[in-house]
Amino acid sequence: MINLETPRKHATLIDQAHQLAMNMLRPISRRYDRAEHTYPKELDMLAALIDGVSESGASSGAGAGGVRREDGPDDGRVRNGTNLASVLSIAEMCWGDTALLLSMPRQGLGNSAIASVATEEQLERYRGTWAAMAITEPGTGSDSASITTTAVKDGDDYVINGEKIYVTSGDRADSVVVWATLDKELGRAAIKSFLVRKDNPGLKVERLEHKLGIRASDTAAITFTDCRVPAEDLLGSPEIDVKSGFAGAMATFDNTRPLVAGMAVGCARASLDLTRDLLEQAGVTVDHDRPAHLQSAAAATFLRLEADWEGAQLLMMQAAWMADNRRPNSLEASMAKAKAGRVGSDVTLSCVELCGTLGYSESELLEKWARDSKILDIFEGTQQIQQLIVARRLLGLTSSQLR
Repeated sequence: MINLETPRKHATLIDQAHQLAMNMLRPISRRYDRAEHTYPKELDMLAALIDGVSESGASSGAGAGGVRREDGPDDGRVRNGTNLASVLSIAEMCWGDTALLLSMPRQGLGNSAIASVATEEQLERYRGTWAAMAITEPGTGSDSASITTTAVKDGDDYVINGEKIYVTSGDRADSVVVWATLDKELGRAAIKSFLVRKDNPGLKVERLEHKLGIRASDTAAITFTDCRVPAEDLLGSPEIDVKSGFAGAMATFDNTRPLVAGMAVGCARASLDLTRDLLEQAGVTVDHDRPAHLQSAAAATFLRLEADWEGAQLLMMQAAWMADNRRPNSLEASMAKAKAGRVGSDVTLSCVELCGTLGYSESELLEKWARDSKILDIFEGTQQIQQLIVARRLLGLTSSQLR
């Protein structure tokens, strides 16, 4: 049974992540929000520090690269493993700055995809790579199963053709995890992911996007024109299993969606912490021991936001804990992503409103967090897609039966 308290074994890691967020990320947050597409050089030192901690075996690191269902016998023991450690530390880092976390070398969502589906040999071979993840295409929207990028076997290689948009770290990363179909006629089951190195002939970064939020993070459009990829760089098994359908690809989302939920939880927590301080400075005290209706409207609103935030945090922890304990978590991962994405937007925007001119101006980071949080409700599956997945799981319906 899950214990909803923060595991003691992860306390040191979480505290380290919070200190890094407070002392390294928060001070440079505004600077790189204004200097869109400028690489934050301070992250090189931070990434080296995290690499050192990970190599020492002291922890799994504070980034997104360590997500993987743990192997070993199912002996009935409850595990608080790398998934739970990752979401809790990511939440702390995003308390500092979400865009800077997304910009950290070797901690991209592509690294999480590798960890989710790669073979043991591939994990060792790709050690140290910084991988972006390329899923979305022009015209496909949130339906990952309708991918049109193709991968055709040619001798010992696959030849990839297609276009991907909104690729986080698409310019800075040294490789890209590309989702492509081996056979369009076989539908979802034929979609596989490939590790494509940035210096591969045929891969071209077409442009960088100008965005509402997470401006410190580069978001690219990438084309693949007869891009040859060694067959050994197809992640996981090359076999097409029609019975399992999209399950192999969806395993990536089951592990990365709790991470995105953690980002939203951390960003929202930052807004709540600052808003509480600003309200107190204005003479508004939030009293957790008194009913909300007996307090000021601002305090009552704050209490509602805090309660909603806690629900998102608990769903995030549940989804990660289930992955650590090798339990199917597709439903819980989508619930966590849907709840945290919606709560993140609601909390950050409500905090802007509660703080009035201070919330709307650049004198505080509240307006930035409101801009940053919106993407966390969109990428890795929009709010609407998550609700569809949850409904299908609860009702026992397929994607063709409930659209």
